[in-house]
Amino acid sequence: MMGLGWQELAIILVIVIVIFGAGKLPEIGSGLGKGIRGFKEESGIGDDKKAESAIDKGTSQTASTITEAKTAVEDTVDHAKGTRADDI
Repeated sequence: MMGLGWQELAIILVIVIVIFGAGKLPEIGSGLGKGIRGFKEESGIGDDKKAESAIDKGTSQTASTITEAKTAVEDTVDHAKGTRADDI
């Protein structure tokens, strides 16, 4: 985490408590969380769900196309088998 160990984080936490007081910590944490969430939304970080949705859509379209092609090939093979049997 940016090269900060637990000791550095503890010192920062103590300084924040001294400056803002223990009562303000939930408000500060909430604001920090909202800021990080907003940054991620604007920068496109965390669009995994959108990417997965696009991949799933593409995969289902590809599967559908393959199924249609398989059916067409099977129909052609069945037709070819039937034609040969009739010709003999």
